[in-house]
Amino acid sequence: MCGIVGAVAQRDVAAILLEGLKRLEYRGYDSAGIAVLDGTAGLRRIRALGKVRRLEEAMARDPLAGSTGIAHTRWATHGEPSERNAHPHISAGRIAIVHNGIIENHEALRARQREAGYRFESDTDTEVIAHQIHFHLGRGLDLVDAVRATVADLEGAYALGVICADRPDQLVAARRGSPLVVGIGIGEHFIASDVFALLPVTRRFVFLEEGDIALLTRERVSIYGADGRPASRPERVSELSADSAERGEYRHYMLKEIFEQPRAVADTLEGRLGGERVLDAAFGPGAGAIFDQVRAVHIVACGTSFHAGLVARYWMESLAGVSCQVEVASEFRYRRVVVPPGTLFVTVSQSGETADTLAALRGAHDLGYLASLAICNVSESSLVRESGLTLMTRAGPEIGVASTKAFTTQLTALLLLVACLARRQGLAGAEEAHLVSELRGLPGRIEAVLGLNPRIQTLADEFADKRHALFLGRGAHYPVAMEGALKLKEISYIHAEAYPAGELKHGPLALVDADMPVIAVAPNDQLLEKLKSNLQEVHARGGQLYVFADQDSGIVTEPGTQTLPVAPTDEAIAPIVFTIPLQLLAYHVAVLKGTDVDQPRNLAKSVTVE
Repeated sequence: MCGIVGAVAQRDVAAILLEGLKRLEYRGYDSAGIAVLDGTAGLRRIRALGKVRRLEEAMARDPLAGSTGIAHTRWATHGEPSERNAHPHISAGRIAIVHNGIIENHEALRARQREAGYRFESDTDTEVIAHQIHFHLGRGLDLVDAVRATVADLEGAYALGVICADRPDQLVAARRGSPLVVGIGIGEHFIASDVFALLPVTRRFVFLEEGDIALLTRERVSIYGADGRPASRPERVSELSADSAERGEYRHYMLKEIFEQPRAVADTLEGRLGGERVLDAAFGPGAGAIFDQVRAVHIVACGTSFHAGLVARYWMESLAGVSCQVEVASEFRYRRVVVPPGTLFVTVSQSGETADTLAALRGAHDLGYLASLAICNVSESSLVRESGLTLMTRAGPEIGVASTKAFTTQLTALLLLVACLARRQGLAGAEEAHLVSELRGLPGRIEAVLGLNPRIQTLADEFADKRHALFLGRGAHYPVAMEGALKLKEISYIHAEAYPAGELKHGPLALVDADMPVIAVAPNDQLLEKLKSNLQEVHARGGQLYVFADQDSGIVTEPGTQTLPVAPTDEAIAPIVFTIPLQLLAYHVAVLKGTDVDQPRNLAKSVTVE
């Protein structure tokens, strides 16, 4: 959500900033802007409503150049999407800032600033930051101290980039609650909310920590901790390449990422499997001793990651015999929690910067949990840095807002955790060896089910004019159905919801008619016969069924029922395999409906504000 890029260099940075914004488009936004310090013209700004290409067109009509600058893509929170609300925001023609996050006390600050004579040009919470910095500069503080005094006045979350017309060789950054990274160059330095923005210009990064303020000049980067003292932060070299997030031959990032899942799952498993067992060491030093003490698990996540946790609950209790709770992070953080002894706290997040999940982890530190474990895709993220144990999903960059490979790699990682805990609860060696064998074969299973793509593309035609859809599953496949419904609604804007198939008679059956497609997930497990009875309830009421069924399920295509066969799949890994066809269905329906598949309206990739 939102994107920041900034640079101070010996060369013109406008093109660098624009390219950085393009590389952050996947995060979700509604407007974009850029401000640079021009040696002759002073502080210049251009903003545009809509996509970055609109900003690029405006810059072509009115070129700007400068060696110090900041740029931003905005996702509206305070104030409607508009050019006047787009960042950067300026105070008195001297200070320009970009901001990710939410300032909770902006109304009080705004009232004080109006009394002091400041005029407001936007409806945002961000503009008060620019005026506050200007105010403190007027007290005789230098730029870094003015920013430090300003953030002390703020309540809420922020990542900031600040430039000042009076100090054209300086760029100041600050963060609390929103991620910010510093890019290290030679005779130039950069800031961004995501390393992807800066990969064309550097692979050397320093990740700012909570409360940090950084002063960037061409020659050096100086970082000050929350206590105001100089601080040292480790430099990391990114393994990502500048072209790692390109679409290649695929029409959309989402389709590319769906087809990357065999490799992503294989990478997630690499080095984590022994001959016949899952290796405790994959979770970090001391993981084995902690797992010996686990008596319960509490999983907290948001969105797609929450669905991964729900699948894991079935695995945790059926395979490991360990009690498991799964909770939406935004609910967990605002309720009184009772923690049973020996409970492992597990957070799941693609970005590792999801605001509610991160806040839940920070709150959990004081609640008496045995330990914390983060399952995440970004090794440098706050969630990973602040957790005791970690398991990286290795999905690689995921650009499409609707998560695909992040979900399947999260499921894979959670199944590794289940195996480690199950061993301690009496899982026989032969059973673990069988599970390890199935995991080794999982990438091939995914590759095979991707072969359904042409048939699913044809099937999507039948959804193009639909307004509603119902997804059904039982057991561990109920959350798979939930994820399928989420994907369809996210990118096609068809209203979709999921139910446990056994709940049909308790309400949803009233919705079933010929215009309400019903999509079911039918693995060949102990609940199959129950599911068949539920499908008959739909069939008897004229509903149109679309069933992704195990080839050995006995469910066949007939009037009112279309069956897409999935190769026989072991029950343990079936939720991962059956997820893939639902992703493909959502994708092809969205393409037919002409929506913006990779950047659906109103959504952001990484939700870094509450």
